[in-house]
Amino acid sequence: MSTDPNRFSRSKDGKISGILIVGDIMLDRFVYGSVERVSSEAPIPVLKFEHEQVMLGGAANVASNVVDFGGVAELLGLVGNDESGHMLETLAEQRKHLRFSFMRSTMRNTTTKVRLVAGRHQIARLDTEPSRGLDEAETSQLLDKIRMGLSRADVLILSDYAKGCLTDEVLRGAISLAREAGIPVIVDPKRKDFACYSGATLIAPNLHELELASGTRCGDDDSIVTSARVMLDGTTAGAILVTRGAQGMSLVGRDGCVLHLPAQARQVFDVSGAGDTVVAILSVLLAEGFSIEEAANAANLAAGLVVEKPGTATVTRTELIGEMRRRQEHQLDAKILTLDEALGGREDWKSSGQSVVFTNGCFDLLHPGHVSLLRRARAVGDRLVVGLNSDASVRRLKGEDRPVQDATARSIVLAALSFVDAVVVFEEDTPLKLIEALKPDVLVKGADYKPEDVVGADLVCAYGGRLVLLSLEEGHSTTGIVARLSGTKGTAKESPTKAE
Repeated sequence: MSTDPNRFSRSKDGKISGILIVGDIMLDRFVYGSVERVSSEAPIPVLKFEHEQVMLGGAANVASNVVDFGGVAELLGLVGNDESGHMLETLAEQRKHLRFSFMRSTMRNTTTKVRLVAGRHQIARLDTEPSRGLDEAETSQLLDKIRMGLSRADVLILSDYAKGCLTDEVLRGAISLAREAGIPVIVDPKRKDFACYSGATLIAPNLHELELASGTRCGDDDSIVTSARVMLDGTTAGAILVTRGAQGMSLVGRDGCVLHLPAQARQVFDVSGAGDTVVAILSVLLAEGFSIEEAANAANLAAGLVVEKPGTATVTRTELIGEMRRRQEHQLDAKILTLDEALGGREDWKSSGQSVVFTNGCFDLLHPGHVSLLRRARAVGDRLVVGLNSDASVRRLKGEDRPVQDATARSIVLAALSFVDAVVVFEEDTPLKLIEALKPDVLVKGADYKPEDVVGADLVCAYGGRLVLLSLEEGHSTTGIVARLSGTKGTAKESPTKAE
């Protein structure tokens, strides 16, 4: 799915999204060092301490991702009356746009994960977990806080790490309160039984969690879709977004939507908290009015960025937009093809039942008339291939002072149009050789042509294709533009589609 970075530079209406996060709050400690020897006491590596990093973890990491992406987060949950609990409060106080209301418990420990890291690899992890869940008074207090928090929120995130905060009663109460307020609910699940998340807008398990919940091995796209639909049937959730590690993500909606997004990571450093990043960015973008497909695509890109960072990291909006721009530039290059590459694409499209549209021209200075013609050409089929006259071909057709832009520049401009799928430069004066090779399903030209004058029309119609002549927008001409710039008159016979 293509993504326009300009659309993600700020929210659609300019407002800052408020995200309420409720769940299991954790402290993440990363102890870094080097291993030079094995212990004499046991066959285990000895980590020589170098430095330590302490971070907000669990539901608190979701909140960190929200604020770093430009949203306002409100974080609710329980911590122990211990050193880790105090450290969490200190870290939370340092985060701008993070409002928190931790309930302290003298009867439970703060969930703490200590990771020992040698070089780029974790060699061990030590977990401290609470020994009990919420009592009746704590449940009532937390639901009261959720009710108040929802009055300030655009989206509710339930971050379930199975550490005792999100009991059945809290889940039912939180989802019910959110639905009454008309606020979407995004769940990061840990339970095997997804029925406890009924009423959520979207449930976002990882692949292992989906397999445990469905009781089915999910080895490919089809099995994931099948298992996700089984889970949807057992809840009233609107969609399931499955994070699949190296295989990317899959979105399956109750409305029949199925979207598989490939992995975006260039180099995996640390997967800690990647799911938190996905849920946070997805929620902020949904709050800003983006579709679930757009939000999932952006969250997938963000997951690829966050696993390249050490520790429990986050992704900023600036980083995500930068990645979108880099990928957009790569996509432009990928659209400019040789004939052999275009034939390979033609076969792929044909095998998937997609029709191919072909049109051609010089497209020297792209103007609104060109854009209108190309957009409407794409609308008559599934894929649009544009044949582009080479520089030598343009000179033969237009004169020695043309083209104004060389073939590379013209190809890049055409490839930047979302409705153009491929650009192929040809050296001949006509595109007949391209048409013979590509065998398009539809041949498009301007309506100023007569059918018998369109190069390749007889060939396309002979094998069952069709010719479509589209009306032209008046007042647009590259020759006219060049003439105005040079202070001379353009020729009256110049036609934007016959030679442009």
